[in-house]
Amino acid sequence: MEIINLTYPLTKEIIDDNARPQVLAIGQFDGLHLGHASVIESAVRTAASLNLPAAVMTFHPHPKEVMKKGDYDGYLTPPREKERILKSLGVDYVYIVEFNDAFSRVSPQNFVAGVLVPLQIHTAVVGFDFRYGYRGEGDAGMLRELSDNTLEVHTVPPFLIEGEKVSSSGIRRALAEGEVQLAARWLGRRYSIYGTVMHGEKRGRQIGFPTANLKPDEHFVLPAKGVYAVRVNYEGQRLEGVMNVGVKPTFHNDKSAPSLEIHLFDFNGDLYGKSLSVELVEFIREERRFGSIDELVAQIGKDADTAKSMLLAAE
Repeated sequence: MEIINLTYPLTKEIIDDNARPQVLAIGQFDGLHLGHASVIESAVRTAASLNLPAAVMTFHPHPKEVMKKGDYDGYLTPPREKERILKSLGVDYVYIVEFNDAFSRVSPQNFVAGVLVPLQIHTAVVGFDFRYGYRGEGDAGMLRELSDNTLEVHTVPPFLIEGEKVSSSGIRRALAEGEVQLAARWLGRRYSIYGTVMHGEKRGRQIGFPTANLKPDEHFVLPAKGVYAVRVNYEGQRLEGVMNVGVKPTFHNDKSAPSLEIHLFDFNGDLYGKSLSVELVEFIREERRFGSIDELVAQIGKDADTAKSMLLAAE
């Protein structure tokens, strides 16, 4: 799979290198959930039937981040994770369009005439609610018209689970409520956060539960504050543990930014500076303040036992 970074307007060099008849799935695809996968898999099947390469066009940074929308809370799938999943879906080319203030003002007409037509897109595959162009004025029905009927357009219907439409916003809500199993059903995989282990306050070590203080590598959507059973990938090893997401109210009165502290079972190595992938398996409890360190230690022990049972059941 080849990654191609695009900036609008496209340069002659970019067009010369990438213009080819191809089938293109277009969307933000943050989360690459089962609904997104249905769009991309449709594009891959269509490409195979036409003997053409399958491509995906996505946008970075997230439009809501650029437009400073107040409800933007981070990425479900930052670029590295998105690229990994797209490769597994059989995509040949991934176009990552730089989304900036200037691009946000590109009209639907100019997007089609200045991007899709020069790249010689044969067929565009989009979701049922696809919008594009300045203020989202373009829809799927306009793609063919604006290309002077040179572009075939396939629209994929919503993907439903138990009658509900799978959506990125629904997954964000589920994570905000600690419903990580619902998020996993809609994603088609458990939600994961990638990061680097940094030096923390080292209180865990002092109370007998050493923790790895994880700094996310990207602006990930964080789940609800609380304690989770987790699986951790570290240099090919699959480790298990318990993670606290929150402000550690037993020790802090005025901390607002949540931290991610992971206690790994049966692990004694040095993780400082190491990269971890943390998979959320199950929510255990909400974060709360304890009256004493002894109460906190006793609860952490209970949380660890609960997590071990959950992880065993989740095999």
